[in-house]
Amino acid sequence: MTTALTGRSTLGDWLADPAGGPLIRELLTRLGQDVSQLGPARVFSLNRLVGLSEGRISQPLVDGLVRAVNDGRLVTGDEPTTTGGSEDPEPVRQGLTLDRIQIRDPFVLHDRRTATYHLYGSTDPNIWDGPGIGFDTYRSTDLLHWEGPFAAFRPPAGFWSEGSFWAPEVHAYQDRWYMFATFTAPDGYRGTQILVGDTPQGPFSPWSEGAVTPRKWQCLDGTLHVDESGAPWIVYCHEWTQIHDGAIHAQRLSADLRHTTGTPVLLFNASDAPWARPLPGVSRRFPAHVTDGPFLFRLRSGHLLMLWSSHGDQGYAMGLAHSASGRITGPWTQDEQALWPTDGGHGMVFRLGDGSLALTLHQPNNTPDERAVVRRLVEHDTTVTIEDSATSDGGCSS
Repeated sequence: MTTALTGRSTLGDWLADPAGGPLIRELLTRLGQDVSQLGPARVFSLNRLVGLSEGRISQPLVDGLVRAVNDGRLVTGDEPTTTGGSEDPEPVRQGLTLDRIQIRDPFVLHDRRTATYHLYGSTDPNIWDGPGIGFDTYRSTDLLHWEGPFAAFRPPAGFWSEGSFWAPEVHAYQDRWYMFATFTAPDGYRGTQILVGDTPQGPFSPWSEGAVTPRKWQCLDGTLHVDESGAPWIVYCHEWTQIHDGAIHAQRLSADLRHTTGTPVLLFNASDAPWARPLPGVSRRFPAHVTDGPFLFRLRSGHLLMLWSSHGDQGYAMGLAHSASGRITGPWTQDEQALWPTDGGHGMVFRLGDGSLALTLHQPNNTPDERAVVRRLVEHDTTVTIEDSATSDGGCSS
């Protein structure tokens, strides 16, 4: 059964549809946009483009397109299903490989006590629009064969966010497990909330009072960093949709991780990186530079690195930043070239059972094809490189 196109459907879905494709191509041509240059914008919904188009795309225009492909009906995606079935949880499966798991923004936690790897990420079938389901997690002992999904988070009654549940990370801190995840409020402002669980698998429940990032900022992808004195920080993105040149900020957290203290500290802007390019097909007035997915890790030498993502010459990409002082406040310098230059990103680094480093990220960048990729890293004194040899299934055994 073909899913009806709605305002929540992505540009990619519309372009792939026999009826919707010609309409969207005609619209983009009128707006002076080249379909081949859309890049990451293919994952945006039509509804989201209303706010990003600087008045060139209106909600009535979107509604007209929806009616045109649905025999005059304004289909929203909220209509009740006619299958007669209940929304039962997806059954837990064993022996899964990563190519069978749809996931964006992957995060791997290695629980050394149980020699188990836990995989988290944005797991809703459509994370861009529509009601949010929650976050699922998978577990493995070898990074090749996975068991799941297990429900790590489901929104409680009255939860402040209705959809766009993104980029969960889970960190061990003071004998509990804390999930940092991005949610969107009904007024459209995004932020990172902190949740807590008693096991790596959850279930996780709200810990902070809503988002801990600034309320009227468009923030996303918050991550935990514990500095050399043991003080916790949240590092997060101030999104390009609000400031054009996306930024990464750090802010102190209270010792119990319930709220932030002090003021945000600007670490750098996306355009500081020589490899980062403006996002094509979004803004005529100002270049739009993306910041996504900051993740900090310290090498055995003590050198502090940050992995983060943006748009490069070959689409979604991921690079490294370096703290010259070894502290969270920097100053931060950027590599000339992206670590992962082609159609993939929002990654993180973790240690394998043998003590070596591994990288995970999602690739490709289009929904619903994104999958987690795991690759070994070579650790140097002041940087990391991706190991030349890769396993045929995209994984890396422990």
